[in-house]
Amino acid sequence: MLEYLLVFLGAAVPWIEIMIVIPLGIIRGLSPMWVMILSFAGNMATILLLIIGFQPIKEWMDRRKQKKGKGESKRQQRAKKIMNTYGLPVLALAGPILIGTHIAAFIGLVFGAKKLNTAIWSAVSIALWCLVFGILTAMGFDFFVNHT
Repeated sequence: MLEYLLVFLGAAVPWIEIMIVIPLGIIRGLSPMWVMILSFAGNMATILLLIIGFQPIKEWMDRRKQKKGKGESKRQQRAKKIMNTYGLPVLALAGPILIGTHIAAFIGLVFGAKKLNTAIWSAVSIALWCLVFGILTAMGFDFFVNHT
C-alpha cells in the first residue's frame, strides 16, 4: 500500500511526474493499471491546485512587471507567439515529454488560456501519456522478463 501512495505522491511532484513514476512503479512489480490511475490522480491533483491558485500568482507577476516599467521580454514574446500559433492543446499534449505538465499548464494560464480549458487539456494529456508510458513499460518489461 505504501508503494502505491509513493506513486501518487511522485506523480504529483513537478519534474518527477508520470514519465518517471509510471515506469518505476511497473518495473517495481506494481499493478500497471493502478500505477497509471494513481499517477494520473497525483499529477492532476497538483495541476488543479496550480489552476485554482493561479490568480494570486498572476496578480503578483503583473505588479512586478508594472514596478519594473518594462513590457514583455523577447523570451515572453516568443513563448506567447508559440502559444498563439499552436494553442493550448499542443502545449498540453507536448508538456509531459518536453517541459512537464505543471509548466505547460502555467504557461497556458500566463498567456490567457481559460482555467477550465487548461484543466480539460491537461487531463486529456496526462491520461494519454499515462496510457502510453504504462502500456509501453508493461509491454517492454513483459518482453524482457519472458524472453530472458
